[in-house]
Amino acid sequence: MIFVGALTLTGSLFAQKPASDDAKYSLEGLANLNTSNGMSWTAPSLRFRYFVNDNLAARLQFGFGGDGSTDLGLPSSQQIFVNEEADNTGSVGSVEINRSQWLASVGAEYHLEGTSKLSPFISAHVAMGAGSENQIWTDAFSADPSNAPFTYLEGTRGEITGSYKSFGFGVGAGFDYYVADNLYLGLEMNLSRMTKNIGEKTVDLVAPGITSVSVTPESSATYTNIGAAHGSVRIGWRF
Repeated sequence: MIFVGALTLTGSLFAQKPASDDAKYSLEGLANLNTSNGMSWTAPSLRFRYFVNDNLAARLQFGFGGDGSTDLGLPSSQQIFVNEEADNTGSVGSVEINRSQWLASVGAEYHLEGTSKLSPFISAHVAMGAGSENQIWTDAFSADPSNAPFTYLEGTRGEITGSYKSFGFGVGAGFDYYVADNLYLGLEMNLSRMTKNIGEKTVDLVAPGITSVSVTPESSATYTNIGAAHGSVRIGWRF
């Protein structure tokens, strides 16, 4: 809807894609689609491109943040309040969750002939990233934070920490459509394969009758997705 609306409003009758002799660089913002667990939009990212010639471009992309998921590695920052009574009149505990993430990729695009406004391309890239998580429980407890709800439990203090690193590669296809001189909109979808190395996860918990420290050992997971973290709606400026 955004894409079609922008085309309608800009009145792009006289727009043309520039040649690499006139505009070797582009800078764009991407709204990224994540299909690894249903469909959701993740945090935006930035991409810089250098056009070697009219057909070949090198690109560098950097993303940060996440989609607000409670899974380790999909970062968010939120505070959840839990109440003792169903009518919210009881005592209150809190769970503060802080996560951070970054993902960088480098790649290349090959642009096909297209039309005077449309520049379709195929692409390939490699990517790497990292993330971390920290949870603080205060008067709140859950036997399984990833699934079970939190309940009020006076005297509970807990801290959970973890991190991960990732590496992967992908191929894709997309297009730039010039709606004004040097201004373009675009879509892109990728087939990506990522390996995530998850570090130790430490749980330090003090609760009535319980004092424990547990460590989940390191692990890794590899997954393949169409569009995961790289499917995008794009808007950019070529100069």
